[in-house]
Amino acid sequence: MDPRLLSICAVHGVFLRRGANDLGYRDETIKKLVEARIWHRVRRGAYVFGETWRASDPSEQYRLFCLAAARQSKTEVIASHTSAVGFHGGPLWGLDTSVAHLTRTDGRTGRKAAGVQQHRGTLLDGDVVDVDGRPVISPTRAALEVTTLAPVEASLCVADDFLRRKLTTPEQLASRYALMTTWPATLTTDLVIRLADGRHESVGETRTAYLIWREGLPYAEPQFEVYDENGVLVARLDFAWPEHKLFLEFDGIQKYVKPLREGETITDVVLREKHREDLVCALTGWRCIRITWTDLARPHVMVQRVRNLLGSKSPV
Repeated sequence: MDPRLLSICAVHGVFLRRGANDLGYRDETIKKLVEARIWHRVRRGAYVFGETWRASDPSEQYRLFCLAAARQSKTEVIASHTSAVGFHGGPLWGLDTSVAHLTRTDGRTGRKAAGVQQHRGTLLDGDVVDVDGRPVISPTRAALEVTTLAPVEASLCVADDFLRRKLTTPEQLASRYALMTTWPATLTTDLVIRLADGRHESVGETRTAYLIWREGLPYAEPQFEVYDENGVLVARLDFAWPEHKLFLEFDGIQKYVKPLREGETITDVVLREKHREDLVCALTGWRCIRITWTDLARPHVMVQRVRNLLGSKSPV
């Protein structure tokens, strides 16, 4: 790797063709480096080293794409909307990551071309924050901006994540929303603010809560705490219907990967989770329903299953 290009990447995340040309790389050489996968073209005229791209997950690849778009902009811009969500480490589920969203600082009308959407927006105090030395739209404003582009479910995933990580608060969302009097496409923004709940600890949990609300199921208490006879906390349940003696656990892969202790396998974690479930059922007399991403892909089946259990007092 060329140390000169490495230093550029350290500052800007990507390097541009014109910068490579200035260092002596001719266009024909650049083409061959890309074909050999030594360099990777993030977008036309912007590159990273192939190793960097292949080692990046989809979220990081989208961030690099946004950095390239901002770097190539002919006017001063700030990562906003979906792009700001990526820079803040938020969930990109359900969001369109084929477009980089950038807000102009000159107040002029934005344009859309080649996977880049420029926005015109009035920036108020607190709307811009520093992320790794770069100006980015604040989490509060970004969560609201996303509601103008994405469906309620995807927008909720962002709002819940930012609330859980304390990047914003319900009060901040509501007060900033009150100033969005001239923003277009905000019909669902108020709904997202009202449904957002920072107690949901993953995209899967947010989607489950939204499904419960959308289908008119009884409200399920998130992160319901269960104590033993000595008053010791033994479990925190993803969702609970105490009056129906039923609780629901969302089984995403992270539930079984994150708790891995030194020397443990996923099987060990699964067995420990099963022991936890058995203990909760023994202490409360409740029943448990477990769902996965597959269940969310066929919501009507999952909802009917929950309805049946809510209306039944017999064991699962």
